[in-house]
Amino acid sequence: MLSLFSSFAQEGKTIKVTGTVIDRDTNEPLEYATLVLQNTATQQVTGGVTDMNGKFNVETTPGTYNIRVEFISYSTYQLNNQTLTADKDMGVVKLGLDVAQLDAVEVSAEKTTVELRLDKKVYNVGSDMTVKGGSITDVLDNVPSVTVDVEGGISLRGNENVRILINGKPSALSGLDNNALQQIPSDAIEKVEVITNPSSRYDAQGTAGIINIVLKKGKALGVNGSVNAFAGNPDNFGGSLNLNLRSQKFNIFTNTSYRYRNAPGNALYEQENLDPDNGTTTGFQDEYRNYDRMGNNFSTNVGVEFYIDSTSSITNSVVYRTQDGTDETNIDLFNYNPNRTLLTRRNRFTKQEDNEEAFQYALNYEKRFKKDGHKLTVDYQFSRNDELEDSYINERVIGSDTIIAPERTFQDNNNNSHLVQADYILPLGENGNSQLEAGYRGNFNDYETVFRYGQLLDDGSYNENFANYTNTLFNYSEKINAAYIQYGTKLGKWNVLGGLRMEDTNISIEPGQDYDATTKKYTNWFPSVFLGYEFSEKTQLTVSYSRRLRRPWSRFLNPYPNYSSNTNLFQGNPDIDPTFTNAYDLGFIQRWDKFTLSTSAYYNRSTGTFQFVTLDTDDVVEIDNPEYDENDPVNDPTSPNYDPTAPAAQETIEVPVQVRTPLNVGVEERYGLEFTSTYNPIKKWRLSGNVNLFQQNVMGSYSYTNYNTGLQEEKDFSSNNFSWFARLTSKVTLPAAVEFQANMMYRGPSKNAQSENEGMFSTNLAFSKEVFNENATVSLNVSDLFNSRKRRSTTFTDSAITYSEFQWRERQITVNFMYRFNMKKNDFKRNRGNEQMPGGGDDMEFGG
Repeated sequence: MLSLFSSFAQEGKTIKVTGTVIDRDTNEPLEYATLVLQNTATQQVTGGVTDMNGKFNVETTPGTYNIRVEFISYSTYQLNNQTLTADKDMGVVKLGLDVAQLDAVEVSAEKTTVELRLDKKVYNVGSDMTVKGGSITDVLDNVPSVTVDVEGGISLRGNENVRILINGKPSALSGLDNNALQQIPSDAIEKVEVITNPSSRYDAQGTAGIINIVLKKGKALGVNGSVNAFAGNPDNFGGSLNLNLRSQKFNIFTNTSYRYRNAPGNALYEQENLDPDNGTTTGFQDEYRNYDRMGNNFSTNVGVEFYIDSTSSITNSVVYRTQDGTDETNIDLFNYNPNRTLLTRRNRFTKQEDNEEAFQYALNYEKRFKKDGHKLTVDYQFSRNDELEDSYINERVIGSDTIIAPERTFQDNNNNSHLVQADYILPLGENGNSQLEAGYRGNFNDYETVFRYGQLLDDGSYNENFANYTNTLFNYSEKINAAYIQYGTKLGKWNVLGGLRMEDTNISIEPGQDYDATTKKYTNWFPSVFLGYEFSEKTQLTVSYSRRLRRPWSRFLNPYPNYSSNTNLFQGNPDIDPTFTNAYDLGFIQRWDKFTLSTSAYYNRSTGTFQFVTLDTDDVVEIDNPEYDENDPVNDPTSPNYDPTAPAAQETIEVPVQVRTPLNVGVEERYGLEFTSTYNPIKKWRLSGNVNLFQQNVMGSYSYTNYNTGLQEEKDFSSNNFSWFARLTSKVTLPAAVEFQANMMYRGPSKNAQSENEGMFSTNLAFSKEVFNENATVSLNVSDLFNSRKRRSTTFTDSAITYSEFQWRERQITVNFMYRFNMKKNDFKRNRGNEQMPGGGDDMEFGG
């Protein structure tokens, strides 16, 4: 790639400063070395970076300058008070490695996995040993402000309505649900950006904020890369290849991986059934579940970046991911009478075959103009995600000859998405202190779902004549056209950024039989304002406001119940409306030599909030009682020994059916305090922590039909909930250059109108050692050391009280080996730092 030119040129005469930067020991050119020109009179800074041949070519105005040539891990070359009146060729500048700085890079720069800024947190994945051999969700579970529940649900500051982007854009790679993220390997991730209060440039979707996952794309010169292999217990093994080929006119990069995983899990449900009229106990049902989720996952990301000239480039990339496997769920069910006498025992076994395939093609064009920061980017992206689930369910009553017909469920999900985007950035002012941005984004998504349920007949076929459970076709179409404009400027120590975004949304729902088609159209405006003040380089304050929304996923709108369980169903609601949120944030950051503290106070007020509500239905599941004997005297009303309360008198046992569904319940207020810090007490020890305390108040109700009376009733859904979570990470270098890392997380108890959730604690550990002359790294990590990562909750409804425990994945131990070729350890770090988000950039950072 040719030289990048400075755009700080002023009116009048200009001169050029040229030269070449090379490594003093190897005489190889240093790409991305920085030339800094500081005018001694005005303190104005001009500069540029070297191209792949180590050459720089910078325009400036005549004057007296302090000149520096810098490159990470190298000693700085400096010339002070240089008077420049004509073009100057600095010749060849040789930089030598700075041994002291290299040591700092090893124990500090590589260890600095968290970059704290006023408007975002950037989490660099490469140095996190605890996620080696893991997935995206393992990475996110270590990111400040982010929590991942036991089912893979992602929350930001305790709010699950967070927008997930990949490379700055919506993507089918994030899948139709959170399970897809668990299939993408951690080794494919460069960094994670957490934006708690996004500006108008970003989609308004996500009332909690945005998490942007940036995938790796190499930048280093020549052929280089790394090979990674891992194995663990329970079964978790695979490998990946990161490869990069860079020349003057193009850059080819790829990340390809394979993984096999068997993720055993377990769950417990203890349900007390109640008479909804008087609240008396009618019986009990206990469920003990064991899960075995076995799957093969393959993914590859291949891209080619063409450098048309020194100011423009085109990037084509293709991502392909496939996953297939078998999920087995073994459930033992025990039913009791009100006196806790066992009536019957059942076993329900489900074997589900999963197949998923995702494809994405992305095209990016970038044009950089003469002035620094002046650029135009145009993007197109197509993605497709197909997911097939075919389940066979067998149930039997222990000790009974009763035959229960085998069941089958079939679900086919398809998603096609098109994205068109254009962004234009124009620096304004003599010194480029102001900036105007404008852009357009079009998201066009189509979802198709087929769900069938049937029972096996004597002839071997399945009867699918169950209208309540069979969905021949559910179509969901979403078309969103958006445009934005925003302006930012720096006035002394003040930074101001204001913008306005318009989004026009058109949604159509075709549920198939038994339900009417639904359309929803709305046009909304989303302003954002950011004010920042720099007390000094180390002390900054910001105040921000933005308006955002939450659109329901297609799964939330599908009115057909999921039949994974015959007593606990999930059912979507096509009448769900979006939630709108006004978000306010006050941020402060203070840096000391060894300690950095970022604090934030926030307040969100949402209208039309929708939450998941458990409702009673008028259905029951009848279970034959194997102990029933119609000839037993206690069951004969004419016998003197007749006992109507005797357990054997129950020919069948009835278990009420409940359904979990999303409903708009009213207004939600959420406010809290967050503290994120990093601390280096000594050279070889680094601590980072994150604490979030928040209050959630819900004010609202929902209407439903009481199936006992047939009357419409109103149920209050108001609740007040205080909760908190904390995370602590410690990294230390042990003797023999062994690196140790420990991550500890605690999530406090919480509650809503129907459920109470207990607190949860988990710990991850890892050891790492550089081998083969620092060309390779071997690491050992343990996820959930104490096997304590379980969700424990109690849910209350009119017909049941249910206590549940759920553990998605048991403790995991993994050994990881990475070998880097044509890339030293510090080169590996340095090249990671050159990444930029395709098609985007950073907002004004308020000096952060």
